Amino acid sequence: MRAFTIPTHYRSNLVGRLKAHRKAQDPRKKDIAPTLLDLGAVRFVFARHFGFCYGVENAIEISYKALEENPGKRIFLLSQMIHNPAVNDDLTARGMRFIQDTHGQMLMDWNELTADDIVIIPAFGTTLETEARLKAIGIDPLKHNTTCPFVEKVWNRSAQLGEKQYTVVIHGKAKHEETRATFSHTAAGAPAVIVKDMAEAQELGRIISGESPAERFHTLFGTRCTPGFDTAKDLQRIGVVNQTTMLATETQAIADHFKHVMIVKHGEADLKSHFADTRDTLCYATNDNQDATNELLKADADLALVVGGYNSSNTSHLVELLEQKFPTYFIQDESEILSADTIQHFNYPAHKLESANNWLPAKRPLTIILTSGASCPDTLLDRVMLKVLGYVEGAKDPERAVAELAI
Repeated sequence: MRAFTIPTHYRSNLVGRLKAHRKAQDPRKKDIAPTLLDLGAVRFVFARHFGFCYGVENAIEISYKALEENPGKRIFLLSQMIHNPAVNDDLTARGMRFIQDTHGQMLMDWNELTADDIVIIPAFGTTLETEARLKAIGIDPLKHNTTCPFVEKVWNRSAQLGEKQYTVVIHGKAKHEETRATFSHTAAGAPAVIVKDMAEAQELGRIISGESPAERFHTLFGTRCTPGFDTAKDLQRIGVVNQTTMLATETQAIADHFKHVMIVKHGEADLKSHFADTRDTLCYATNDNQDATNELLKADADLALVVGGYNSSNTSHLVELLEQKFPTYFIQDESEILSADTIQHFNYPAHKLESANNWLPAKRPLTIILTSGASCPDTLLDRVMLKVLGYVEGAKDPERAVAELAI
């Protein structure tokens, strides 16, 4: 896999060396056991895979190269390039402006743009409608396009399904940039509907099987399906793709559910005429990070810290996995750690910040799981680790411990 040119301020001194150590030990990534950094009074357990993925590094490289190669030009980000405030804030501090927020709401008027401006498409991609609007202004939407290749893979698979007269069921969050983009690209060639979770998949399954009336489809999915969706015709042949940052296990479970529904309705012998196997649309980085997080669940730890942007879907799913076993705190950076007694953290289901007291146990040695989402710079984990160490007396020097581990 190619190496990207990433600004040095995103490269980590401590965590980066731990990753390099594991990569040297296991270049084929066959071992997904966590990495232990034992500092005596406190032990940090890191997932085998976390942090920047291929698509994120690609987006960062393109964005900073655009700045470097176009001095004096106006450069716009269509929306948040990735869901990490540290990266987005750094880009805007260098003069970039956002055109839309993460929900597609305008932050400026399209009429402000000219053909001489540069517009960067985020890693999530964008809709065909937005591409057409940029072209009408005279801006090539593909010139500075940071769309993740794995998102484009989903679009290509959806197009293939459409060519074979399948309806595409998209497992994703309807307001998320990536799902909006995938829906737009899919709808150009196939009927499509978005389901957010297994409960909605089961509702749709009952409509397909005839257990629920067809009218219920438009009550549940009327704002999340293509115009003119015909339940009598468009639910006869289906394939499932996903927003690449969803829980991979949930996407597969949803696909398996629809497969079962079609077997019951049409018989196993005729399954291929009604259900397309699409498991190859699952993102490798999402799979790797989630598999590595599942390995963390085998650890004997006192708590977990997950670092990432609050609107990061893939990060929220790591929190969802870890909180099954550990007290888990979803934080944006080290500033959320207010003291040894108080931590500010994000309650993802409720979409609000909360404070927790007595979050750092007094027991020693203390074992802390530390990981992050695919859009989080490793430097933030360094800073979180060092902030925690400031509250733990007697811990070893992390610089020396990392150096010894890498010998």
